Amino acid sequence: MSNTVYGLSVDAAHAEKLAHFWAEALGQDVAPGANPPFATLASDGATPRLSLHQVPEPQSVKNRLHLDLISPLFEAEPQRLIVLGASRIRDVTQGFARWTTFADPEGNEFDLITGRDMKGSQGVCTRVRANASATRSPGSTEAQELK
Repeated sequence: MSNTVYGLSVDAAHAEKLAHFWAEALGQDVAPGANPPFATLASDGATPRLSLHQVPEPQSVKNRLHLDLISPLFEAEPQRLIVLGASRIRDVTQGFARWTTFADPEGNEFDLITGRDMKGSQGVCTRVRANASATRSPGSTEAQELK
C-alpha cells in the first residue's frame, strides 16, 4: 500500500487573509467556511489541496518546503504577484532554467519558474534536475535522497 499526497498545509498568522492571497495567485477560490484560524482553497481535483492553518508562533527560519508555480506569462506574472502582496527575493538562472523566488505576505517563500505550458515544460524538467544534482550528497543516489 502506498500513500498519496492529499494536500499541502501552510502555517500562517492569519489563515483567511493568506488564503485570499494564494487564491488570487493561483486563480482559485477560497472554500466556504474560511476564518482566521483555518482556510483552504477550493480544490479543482487536478492539484493537491492547499490549506492554511493559524499557528501562534511567527515564522523564524526559511521554509524547507515551498511551492513552485509555473506560468506561460513568466515575464508579466511577477508584477501581478507583487500587486497581490508578494515580495521579490531573487532571480536565478542555472543553464536553461530560470526562476524568481518570492515571499508571500507572511514571508513564506515560493518560486515562479519559466514554462511554455502547465505540464512537462523543458524549464521545469531542467530545474528539477539542476536542483536534485545541486542538493545530492557525493556518492548518494536519488533513491537514497528520497528516504
